[in-house]
This record gives sequence, structure tokens and C-alpha cells, in this order.
Amino acid sequence: MYAVIKTGGKQYRVTPGQVLRVERLDAAEGDSVEIDDVLLVSDGDDVRVGTPCVEGGRVNAKVRGHGRGRKIEIIKFKRRKHHEKRMGHRQGYTELEITDIQG
Repeated sequence: MYAVIKTGGKQYRVTPGQVLRVERLDAAEGDSVEIDDVLLVSDGDDVRVGTPCVEGGRVNAKVRGHGRGRKIEIIKFKRRKHHEKRMGHRQGYTELEITDIQG
């Protein structure tokens, strides 16, 4: 059994027991999170596709922790002008463990 969910502007294919990193959520570590934006649910040959979401589809997950991704370096440079600007960015994430899929 698997499902396709939408969170943080991205889509993920999830199965029970899977651990994945999504955009940072406002939930404490150890909390249970319910995701209602389920786009597809598949159980063997039974595939349900939503328009855009599946009616009654839910994915329950447990928050394992929060963190920050690797650093991305941004460099702006103009040739022959003695201009160079360096910046960095680290995106925050939430690590989820999928507990069950309903739908």
C-alpha cells in the first residue's frame, strides 16, 4: 500500500514505515501529524485518484525531529567591477515517519 501526498509545495510517494524529510512543519518532536492532502491511494489493484484530493484520504505520521539541510552557497559576481557578494542558505526540514495510510 502506498499514497501520494502533498506538503510544503512538493509531492511525495509514501508507504507505512517510511522515513522522509519534508519542509519544516509547526509540530513538536514526538507529536503525531495528520496529512489530509492525499492525491492518490493504492492498495494492490485498487487505485483511487483524487480530483485533486481523495475523499476521506489521510496519512498519519510521527515527527522524529527537525533539522537543517546542507548549505547552499550563492555567489553574485560582476566582472571588471570589483563586485562580489557571497551568501549562504540552509533550508529547515522536519523528519517524518509514516505510521499508517487511510483512504
